[in-house]
Amino acid sequence: MPRVILISGPVGAGKSAVARKLVSLLPASVSYIEGDTFWFFIKKTETQDPRKNFHVIMRSMTAAATPFARSGYDVVLDFSVPPHFLETARKILKEVPLEYVILYPSEAVCAARAAARTEGAIPDYSKYAGLYALFDGFDQHKINNETADAEVVAAQILEGLNSGRFRVL
Repeated sequence: MPRVILISGPVGAGKSAVARKLVSLLPASVSYIEGDTFWFFIKKTETQDPRKNFHVIMRSMTAAATPFARSGYDVVLDFSVPPHFLETARKILKEVPLEYVILYPSEAVCAARAAARTEGAIPDYSKYAGLYALFDGFDQHKINNETADAEVVAAQILEGLNSGRFRVL
């Protein structure tokens, strides 16, 4: 049965690079949803609480994945979705299987990667430290991609998907 594969982890973990490689390894019927594009769907105002937007985006992209999966596509979602959102994701997806993968290099590696981005560079990672901490635990779902390249990590994820390692019940 088609499934939603949520590639998550802190900012700078390498989610987008790994997700794109994973898409190329999966069978032909695949949909890729890059969660960061959902930020552009919301008009920014000075009075908005970014945390509220974060939750709206997570719910929206999960809901957007549902018709693809129900139509026979494996869906790769790429976004910093903390583990506490999984219960909500299960409710949105209903019967659609959910796989949850956390890319989890060290905070220093995430900060360096975020600062080195060609687009959307984050020179001061300190405001993301709280988000990084939300991914503590959940070791069954983690892949440490500190030094491996995206293609190697995508292959590790595919192996874990095939074995049921990342399934969220």
